[in-house]
Amino acid sequence: MEILAVENLSFTYPGCSEKALDGVSLKVEEGEFVAICGATGSGKSTLLRMLKRELRPLGELSGKVRFRGTLLEDLDDATSACKIGFVMQRPELQIVTDRVWHELAFGLENMGLDTDVIRRRVSEMSSFFGIEDWFEQPTTELSGGQKQLLNLASVMVMQPELLLLDEPTAQLDPIAASEFVAALVKINRELGVTVIIVEHRLEEVVPAADRLFVMEGGRLLLSGSPRSVSAELHDRPELLLSMPAAVRLYGAVSDLPIEPADCPLTVREGRNFVTSRFRGGGTLEPEDEIAASGTPALELREVFFRYGRDLPDVLRGLDLTVRQGEIFCLLGGNGSGKSTALAAICGLAKPYSGEIRVFGRRLRDYKNRSLYRECIALLPQDVQTMFLYSTVKRELDEVGARPEDLPFDLSHLYDKHPYDLSGGEAQLVGLAKVLATRPKLLLLDEPTKGLDAQMRQVFVELLKKLSLSGMTIVVVTHDVEFAAECADRCALFFRGEITSCATPRRFFSENSFYTTAVNRMTRGHFSGAVTLDDAVRLCRQSYIPATAQPQAAERPAPVSKAAPGREPSRPAMQLDGSQPAAAGRAAKEGSSGFRRGGRAKAASRVKGGGQ
Repeated sequence: MEILAVENLSFTYPGCSEKALDGVSLKVEEGEFVAICGATGSGKSTLLRMLKRELRPLGELSGKVRFRGTLLEDLDDATSACKIGFVMQRPELQIVTDRVWHELAFGLENMGLDTDVIRRRVSEMSSFFGIEDWFEQPTTELSGGQKQLLNLASVMVMQPELLLLDEPTAQLDPIAASEFVAALVKINRELGVTVIIVEHRLEEVVPAADRLFVMEGGRLLLSGSPRSVSAELHDRPELLLSMPAAVRLYGAVSDLPIEPADCPLTVREGRNFVTSRFRGGGTLEPEDEIAASGTPALELREVFFRYGRDLPDVLRGLDLTVRQGEIFCLLGGNGSGKSTALAAICGLAKPYSGEIRVFGRRLRDYKNRSLYRECIALLPQDVQTMFLYSTVKRELDEVGARPEDLPFDLSHLYDKHPYDLSGGEAQLVGLAKVLATRPKLLLLDEPTKGLDAQMRQVFVELLKKLSLSGMTIVVVTHDVEFAAECADRCALFFRGEITSCATPRRFFSENSFYTTAVNRMTRGHFSGAVTLDDAVRLCRQSYIPATAQPQAAERPAPVSKAAPGREPSRPAMQLDGSQPAAAGRAAKEGSSGFRRGGRAKAASRVKGGGQ
């Protein structure tokens, strides 16, 4: 039964000539789990807000949206508020009360429900999400993962039939993100709630989805099952980059077009593919450590900090040295103290004990804002706190950012209000403002939040270029793939201190959860593979000829049954160990090296979609 229908929906923001949505049409069946992906600024978040009447932005709108056959505009207030739930990207913007149980009851109280009904629903939903242990805590003391779980529970207590989520895992650490997606799957499978989620982090979401929508330029480009869409994207490497690591690895080491039936989606399926096709034992050389004699750009010695006299320490004897020209990534759980450490480094938080030195000088020796004049710059976690003006162009003009010096082309955003930007677009504008100050020490708090995979690759190359020019970069991130690709060293933050620090290959190879999907797929079979390029290189060195591969009776369980009459896909090596032309090209192109040959037909290319 159809629960949602979108008919020829178009939308243009005020003051903009380009459409944010251009003739989008789609249908969603009751009980489906639908994921929407696409490049930064492709219209994903705008489309999602069009499905929730109360959150629609101002602008020029045409087309129709129907919920169970009724236009959204014609729904009564109670149905619109209760039956269509919305979870935002930034959890702090959705929490409106001071305690957890108050937040859970708030919506029900506004609907005028009886006390007995409120108590029953709140207690049931608290048990469902495992909230009992922090049921009476102040909302200000919750971690990011707990806040987002509370938002989800506060929406679910209203008993919605359609749940909309806009990048809900963007600010969550890998473990919290995995648990959050698991909660969504449970809601969908056990409660029958229809789920539509916009995400850039697709590693966990795609395997759970029934259908995948791909947007480009405000249009719906593709729709279909995750396997069929992944196969259809094989000739669009800029979009395929956002797919799970198993899909990208399969495409990079196979010489034939991706077949939907064979395409692995999960870590388990990717591991089966690797172990059945490639010999184990391959090892990559460890990276070079940053020279111990390098000049320190940043030093923290026994730094302690707390937010109040009677509150526990957030930083507990933090010791850290970052050398000039180094890219240093801090990872760790929500609430472990990473962002507080950045605040202390740039003088926004005052430690009560310990010493911080920036380029050899104590922090307190920098006077009259000299610390911020071409010395330190911070991109905060909440990038919207940087915006002061009504257009992007004025934001950039005020800091003297010249168009030719910007690392990204932002000209198409000049006339937009900063608050109308997508999450990824806001990150790019914020980064441009920060870089315009020409800092020697750049502090970045969750810089890849909201960025699509292709823009993240551009960002990685930019940071490497800045590092080579002598800039020192400290990054707080939950994006393990990003850290593995760009960092010189990575450190794990736990309870206000650093518990481990190493080069990316060693760091991620030794972790079980704070590691990349590629490492989990290849662990025990290959040694030291943490990025897709690592895995591709080892696979090409370890190909098992077809005559030596396990026969059907011996072979590990296949990813999925091949379609009747379809030729099975072959690895990208000839029997003599040489690479065919397509494979050689893929090797040179690294993780983006997908074949441009045939095309799988299982995914439907939406009429009018951009090419």
